[in-house]
Amino acid sequence: MSRTEFIMSTAVILFVAFTMGWFANWLVHRLSRVRQSDVADLDRMSQELHEAEETRDQAITYLQQREAELSNQLTQTEAELNAAMDGLRHARQEAEELRAYVEQQQAQSS
Repeated sequence: MSRTEFIMSTAVILFVAFTMGWFANWLVHRLSRVRQSDVADLDRMSQELHEAEETRDQAITYLQQREAELSNQLTQTEAELNAAMDGLRHARQEAEELRAYVEQQQAQSS
């Protein structure tokens, strides 16, 4: 094999390798190309996800406010219950004292 034949065969081999590489690259990009409808679907899904996250955040905020209101109302109701129970206890004690006084007065008058 002469020097010229070697150079020509090397050039042909390199050209064929380049052509096959270019074709493989073109084929990969052709098969993995993102379609416009896919991009639109991704945009729509990201927008829906963003809206869902905002709705979730609003719901969490509302639930935290509602929980705080209910806790406050429960605390107030418990305080009122304790005050009512103390008043009832005091009224019962007073009623017992009055009953004992009436019985004592009836016993003395009989």
